[in-house]
Amino acid sequence: MRSDLVFINCPFDNDYFPLLKPLLFTLTYLGLHPKISETTDSGEVRLHKIKDMMMDSKYSIHDLSRMEPLKPADLPRFNMPFECGIDFGINLSSV
Repeated sequence: MRSDLVFINCPFDNDYFPLLKPLLFTLTYLGLHPKISETTDSGEVRLHKIKDMMMDSKYSIHDLSRMEPLKPADLPRFNMPFECGIDFGINLSSV
């Protein structure tokens, strides 16, 4: 575990970007290195990559403020609370 890594779990869309940008700036200014859960390798199992990033990071930030459906007929977005629960479980197992 690196003491300067921060896992970030947040929405990835244009509406959230104005909030993400200052968060990344602040963490970088403080000498921390953000790790964002968005992955670019479609051949990689996303959940394994997220778990590895969480386990490598000393800190985590979970923004659960936007779990509403993207469209009225869609289901809510539960991936962010799911990832928060995984992180919580990882941290409980190290106690």
